[in-house]
Amino acid sequence: MAFPDYAKYDALGLAELITKKDVTPSELVEEAIARIEKHNGKLNAVVFKTFDRARSAAKLPPQGSFGGVPFLLKDILGAQKGVPTRQGSNFIPPAPSPHDATLVRRFTSAGLISLGKTNVPEFGLVPTTESTIYGPACNPWSLDHSTGGSSGGSGAAVAAGIVPLAHANDGGGSIRVPASANGLVGLKPTRGRNPLGPDLGDIMGGLTCEGVVSRSVRDTAAVLDATAGNEMGDPYWAPPQPKSYLGEAQTAPGKLRIAFAQKSLFGKLFDPECVAAIQASAKLLEGLGHHVEEASPPVSGDAFAAAFMPVWAAGVTMLIDGVGMMTGRVPHESDFQGLTWGFYQLGKQISASQYLMCWFQLQTLSRQVAQFHDTYDVWMTTTLGTPTVRNGTLDMNEKDVAKATEPLFNYLPVTPLQNLTGQPAISLPLASAANGLPIGIHFAGRFGDEATLLRLAGQLEKAKPWSNHHPKIWN
Repeated sequence: MAFPDYAKYDALGLAELITKKDVTPSELVEEAIARIEKHNGKLNAVVFKTFDRARSAAKLPPQGSFGGVPFLLKDILGAQKGVPTRQGSNFIPPAPSPHDATLVRRFTSAGLISLGKTNVPEFGLVPTTESTIYGPACNPWSLDHSTGGSSGGSGAAVAAGIVPLAHANDGGGSIRVPASANGLVGLKPTRGRNPLGPDLGDIMGGLTCEGVVSRSVRDTAAVLDATAGNEMGDPYWAPPQPKSYLGEAQTAPGKLRIAFAQKSLFGKLFDPECVAAIQASAKLLEGLGHHVEEASPPVSGDAFAAAFMPVWAAGVTMLIDGVGMMTGRVPHESDFQGLTWGFYQLGKQISASQYLMCWFQLQTLSRQVAQFHDTYDVWMTTTLGTPTVRNGTLDMNEKDVAKATEPLFNYLPVTPLQNLTGQPAISLPLASAANGLPIGIHFAGRFGDEATLLRLAGQLEKAKPWSNHHPKIWN
């Protein structure tokens, strides 16, 4: 039986329909497959399909809070037994994983049914999704524009109504940037909140964390309820979590002290459309009873970038050398896009003492940010410094890392800071650019305090609903 109203429901809504026996998991899986086949030729969001596997899973009795709901995994991390993960790179062979990642086991236990893997940039390096191996993912609001990165394929698929939510991860903004570009909810949890095991522990010094992109605050909260929690051997342990993140999202936040910024950490004013979105959001928050004033953490953007980039480059080099060690392959320039090769070469030049000195500097900055949050519950900006760019804006073949990444600091002015500090942060679709593309409003909270962000997000979703705002390619 066809279910044309499929995309009108969020994931919890679909799970409720299954519980009531109004639809079956098999019917929902077929609806999602039909939408992949309908839209993927234009969006290029899904790069590996596991339809037969999903159909088999849909025949099993539904379990968990999302029992029987279609889902997609990202082609970075999210290992699923029998399914390859290539991280958008020709250097990684399409070898099936020998086991599920811990996070994937938790997704499965919650009842989510994966239909495949989503498009990513090579090794997740940049905030746009344009790899050589897969080609560019295209934004369902405007096919000429970027989906963001690195969870760009996931963002496009959720925004287009293919699935209600999808796996994402974030090492510098890779959950929040696609959420902004595609008009979605994107929560980067606290460092250590979700597991990276069993294969990974400390990756890039703890910069990377796992999550999802979704269309509703309650879905984001309920997924965190299903996935959060450390496993033995994790190098980072997040502070205790509340009884229910979903319950927090449905609770009034009270009066919060909210700081907002109209300039990047480098002192550059955001694009005028982003400034207007920040000012409108500040007025909305004041109208909801919050104390709102302009302020920013005392962080030097130049100092942050000077220490962050070597750490990032060293992480890229570790990943590539790790793949080479496991596959027996020697990395060659022809295996990679120019920017990836530039990062790899930069990482090779960084000594152990330089790496540790960078972390010394970054941890000093992190303490400064923590002190800022002694005064303010939340720090608000836009997620991006400009409206979403077009595909092709960034030169992925430029090998000079400094030259290639210079425009990134204008486009990505704040999100890497929370990867450094380990703070939770969320992007909400509260504004739009003149061309109709979404502009995400970004909220960073205290370390370990996803609850405040989810309470505030739930309040804003009611005050300025976005559920009826859909892109041109939809359902």
